[in-house]
Amino acid sequence: MVASSQIAGDQSVKAAATPSPLQTATGVYVTIHGHFYQPPRENPYLDAIERQPSAAPFHDWNERIHHECYRPNAFARVLNERGEIVRIVNNYEYMSFNVGSTLMSWLERYDVEVYQRILEADRKSCDRLNGHGNAIAQVYNHIIMPLANTRDKYTQIRWGKADFRSRFGRDPEGMWLAETAVDYATLEALVAEGIKFIILAPSQAQRCRAIPTDEQPATQWHEVGGSQIDPTRPYRCYLKGSAEITPDTRYIDIFFYDGPISRDMGFSDVLFNSQHLAGRIGSAVRGDHRPAQLISVATDGETFGHHKGGTEKTLAYAFVEEFPRREWTVTNFAHYLSLNSPTWEVELKPVTAWSCAHGVDRWQDNCGCGGEGGVWHQKWRRPLRQALDWLRDQLIKVYEEAGRQFFRDPWGARDAYIQVIRDRSPANINRFLCRHQTRKLSASEQIDALRLLEMQRHTLLMYTSCGWFFEEISRPEGTQILRYAARALELAGDVAGVQLEKGFIKRLTQAPSNVDFFKHGGEVYRHLVVSAQISFQQVAAQYAITSFFSNHKLERSQDNGFAIPSCNIRYSSQQHVYCYTAQQLDYQLQRMGALTLAVGQLRLISEITWESEHLVFAVLHLGGWDFHCCIQPFNGRRAYSQMKDKLFESLQQASAAQTILAMTQMFGDQSFSLQHLFAEERHRIMRLLSQETLTRLDQLYTQVYRDNYGVLMAFHRDELAVPQELQVAAEIALGNRCLNTLRSLSDTSGIQESSNYLLELQAIATEAQHLRCRLNIPEGKQILEQLIVRSLWQLLYDTNPATVEVDVQYLERLIDTAYQLQLGWSLERAQELYFSCLHSQIVPLCMDALQLQNEVSNQTQFDYLRPLLKLGQKLGVNVSAWLHQLS
Repeated sequence: MVASSQIAGDQSVKAAATPSPLQTATGVYVTIHGHFYQPPRENPYLDAIERQPSAAPFHDWNERIHHECYRPNAFARVLNERGEIVRIVNNYEYMSFNVGSTLMSWLERYDVEVYQRILEADRKSCDRLNGHGNAIAQVYNHIIMPLANTRDKYTQIRWGKADFRSRFGRDPEGMWLAETAVDYATLEALVAEGIKFIILAPSQAQRCRAIPTDEQPATQWHEVGGSQIDPTRPYRCYLKGSAEITPDTRYIDIFFYDGPISRDMGFSDVLFNSQHLAGRIGSAVRGDHRPAQLISVATDGETFGHHKGGTEKTLAYAFVEEFPRREWTVTNFAHYLSLNSPTWEVELKPVTAWSCAHGVDRWQDNCGCGGEGGVWHQKWRRPLRQALDWLRDQLIKVYEEAGRQFFRDPWGARDAYIQVIRDRSPANINRFLCRHQTRKLSASEQIDALRLLEMQRHTLLMYTSCGWFFEEISRPEGTQILRYAARALELAGDVAGVQLEKGFIKRLTQAPSNVDFFKHGGEVYRHLVVSAQISFQQVAAQYAITSFFSNHKLERSQDNGFAIPSCNIRYSSQQHVYCYTAQQLDYQLQRMGALTLAVGQLRLISEITWESEHLVFAVLHLGGWDFHCCIQPFNGRRAYSQMKDKLFESLQQASAAQTILAMTQMFGDQSFSLQHLFAEERHRIMRLLSQETLTRLDQLYTQVYRDNYGVLMAFHRDELAVPQELQVAAEIALGNRCLNTLRSLSDTSGIQESSNYLLELQAIATEAQHLRCRLNIPEGKQILEQLIVRSLWQLLYDTNPATVEVDVQYLERLIDTAYQLQLGWSLERAQELYFSCLHSQIVPLCMDALQLQNEVSNQTQFDYLRPLLKLGQKLGVNVSAWLHQLS
């Protein structure tokens, strides 16, 4: 009989003799790369994304795709056969990925938890893969690099690198090229900037060969222009113009993803089952006995959850179960490159991209890619690019001539401007200017310097690739890049007095639209771009009208309109209006009958360019939806005081006509109304103004419902079609009652009072079920989700052991009630919170309790843990093993 110690010793020797695939290139490696990107959608004047109705019920497309893709991949579920959560996986920790800088900025602002999960994933992958993180950089705002001039190429790379470094705390090893569009000039720039590798489509390779060595100085080239290149190995691409191939020759390494598998991930059902995915990947493994090989695929990251719903779960299970079971090593390109230096070299086709069969014509010509099945042409593409190229070249002259007055190296300052884009605090901007200015700049010179840099930023943004990607210039993507162009034009005029808009529009008229209404790009510009431009006066009007609704409750006036209480107040002295700071210098409001008049002065300051204006406003609220607002520059305290006195004197006549006449005499004919407000605030005010009417309607429908309850029940009892009017009354009445109860429940902290509200909600749910009513109350859904998460957090992190069973029972009742109401709510946030606490706190306590299970005093610990574990069952988390051990 062999001693157990000898067996253990033999096993340790064997383990030591077997090379680790993380240290030595051994076996099959798998890399799944996700290109996560959203184009910049911000209004160039507001630095914010406005509501996009096509993304409903979400605010905009970033928010919608985040809900369907970015967050689910940060918290991907692995489920057992009962549908319970076994594991929550951060997919970014296992997949290779790039997240576009514009998208990362949005995530940082919108959902810092997901943003931090992405950063944490890169750190953990660095720890697992010998210092090589999963994240790679991206050219800054997704421009087609072969179509960019040399200076823009370098700025895109430098901004992408700097943005990456500021977030991930390390230099990027690889970089994603927009649409994988590449030429040798782009490779030159990448190598000059220290980028080690890129990822391309197999169709972009022209020929390859084994790298010559001393033992084999002559090797044969293999033509692979039809996507025949072997994607299981890395390749070295030597820059053209090199006299000879030597170890010191400049080069960049290239990975070609597996084209058929990548295509299947996007266009077949391979992602709907992790076994199918692993089987499809396994079919690409070469059986030629090479020591190591890499199976890599690449696709839009939005495929996982947005384009193909729920497939983030497929990835999660594949990463932590299916691939390890097959003894495949999950890696990234940088790690594999560190283990397996290229032994083959490749030459690329001159100019290529992954989504165009015609080189890069999709972004400059009528090539047919992206068309509506041949119905719509893309003849507008070349004139659009030519117009933008003309504008870019004109703006170069403006920037160089004006910029040399302010910057020691204007183009160096542009490359460094990413530091300001990342942090627009006054202190950081001052540090930036001190580093780059030719001399100490005056306040007006600082403004012009920042205007010039913003002009250049918008010049780069106007080349964002999606502007050409689809079939029509008037689509939102084409309109967006034209808005960036318009902002650059405006800034050039502000700084240098150069008027380029007419020449730009003239060139756009050569870009024919497929839409009869627009005819050509010039009309697209006039209708969709010029109309969206924003002035300081419009921002001031936004401030003035909004002031009525910020610090006051609306009162009913005698004519059933709305009015503001009569008062002289100092409305919020400083506040943000998007990317502007509004400093209130004076504000007075008075009411006469149904009329309310506010007069004030404020200074508006752009937080981006530091330009400012001192303005005077007067806004008359005539009741209801009617506002009349006028704006003009501040002309001194005396003139302002006289104007204010005259306006309030006119108000004393209680005549809207007289007051508006006085406003016109002092301000001129230009005026603003509710429809001139920015959409977000306009919609908020519309909801406020509608609230009284909606309240009255709620009361009316509730009365109809109560009066006809018996009739409704009779229709349902006899299975007759209920009159629509009565069914609508029931749904509105029950929905309003449910929402009011949920609001009360949210404001309550005591268990007893909360229980009473739960009973009321359960009664509402029962009533709605009997009457087949659908409760459509989005606010109620949000309240429920927040209530559950808040109650769960208090239970887990502010626990009173003496009341834990009662607290758990309450939370379980709350969840049961939520299910009964059928509001379309989600347990996801609660599950994530519980799962985190389960492994950080509850499981360690279970282990301690089991070690001491024979001690009588330990029964209290068991009594404390069992309810918490049963709560896990209610939340759909697999806790059966621990419950069994504690039973």
